[in-house]
Amino acid sequence: MKIGVIGVGKLGEFHTKLLSEIAKEWPDVHCAGLYDLDTARAKEMATRYNVPLLNSLEQLSEECDAAIIATTTSSHFAIAKRLLGEGLHLFIEKPITTTVEEADELIRLEAEQKVRIQVGHIERFNPALRAVEAKIGRPVYIQAERLTGFSKRVTDVSVVLDLMIHDIDLVLSLIQSDIKHIAASGVKVFSNELDMATARIDFVNGATANVTASRLSRSRMRKLRFFCNNPKSYASLDLTTGKSEVFRLVRQEELSSKNPLKSFAARKILEQFGEIHETMEGMALDYIHPEVPKVNALRDELEHFITSIRDNTSTAVTSSDGRRALMVAGKIAEEIAANTASQE
Repeated sequence: MKIGVIGVGKLGEFHTKLLSEIAKEWPDVHCAGLYDLDTARAKEMATRYNVPLLNSLEQLSEECDAAIIATTTSSHFAIAKRLLGEGLHLFIEKPITTTVEEADELIRLEAEQKVRIQVGHIERFNPALRAVEAKIGRPVYIQAERLTGFSKRVTDVSVVLDLMIHDIDLVLSLIQSDIKHIAASGVKVFSNELDMATARIDFVNGATANVTASRLSRSRMRKLRFFCNNPKSYASLDLTTGKSEVFRLVRQEELSSKNPLKSFAARKILEQFGEIHETMEGMALDYIHPEVPKVNALRDELEHFITSIRDNTSTAVTSSDGRRALMVAGKIAEEIAANTASQE
C-alpha cells in the first residue's frame, strides 16, 4: 500500500514522521512521498524523513493508493475531490471541508469510487476517553472545555472549526440522538473570526451538552465531564494529561474492587460531594481510576486508517461522522452570527 502526504506544515510533518515509522514496521506499507506548494518546506521535510519528494498532485495520484490531506481547511475539498475521482483512499484532517455541501459531494464520490475516507478527529483516539468508555452508562449531560493560547496560524477559521469541532465530534459520538435545539454565543477579539465561543446542544433523547472553546487563554485545557444513567455515573477526563476518573453508583456486589483501602478512599471522596450519601439508598460508590496507557493518538488513527483499507472495513471516523460534526459547527456559527446581528 503506497501512501502519500499532502501538506507538510506542523501537522503534516507529524503525519510524515509517523507514516515513515509505520512503513518501516509494516511490510505492506510504503511512504510514497510528500507534496506541498511550498517547495522549500517540502524539500526540507523530504530530506529530514528520507521520503520521496513529489512534484505535483498528478504525480502523487499516479504513485499512491491512498493519501493524507493535512493542508488548510479551505483546500480540503478541491484536493479530495480530485483524488477521490482518481480512486485514492483518503485520510482528511478535520474538519472534512468548509461546507456541508462540499462534504456531501465527497461522500458521493467515496461511494461511487468504492474507496474510504477517514476524518482526523483525533480525540476519538485519546487514551483517557478509551480507558473509561466501557465503564460509563448513557450520557445525559456533557460539559466540554477546550482552551488554548492565540496562534496566528489558524486565524483563517473560527474557533468553532479550529477547536470546538473536536468536542462536537466527541459529544455526537457519545450521545446517539438527533439534535433538538442549539443556543450559542461568541466573540471576535484578535482576529476577524470567532476567538471564543460557547454552545448548548439539546438532544431529542433529553441529553444536553455544554461546549466551550477559546484561543484567548493563558493556559491550555482540554477537559470533558459527563453524567450518565444505567448505571448512574460521573466521569471526569483530562484529555491533555490523560487522567481519568469515574464514579458509579452500583450494588455492593458490583463493585469493581473489593479492596478495603479502595473502599475507604471511595467513601472519603463521596464525603466531598456533601450529603449525597443519604440519597444512595443502599447503593455503593464505585471509584475507578483506570491506568491510561501512553499512546500516540495520531499514530493510532493512522494505523486504523491503513487497517480499514487493508481489511475492507469501515473507518474509525467516517466521512458521515465528519459531515455531522461540520453541520453542527455550522449551526453554532449561524446562531452566534444571528445573536450578534440582533445586538448591533
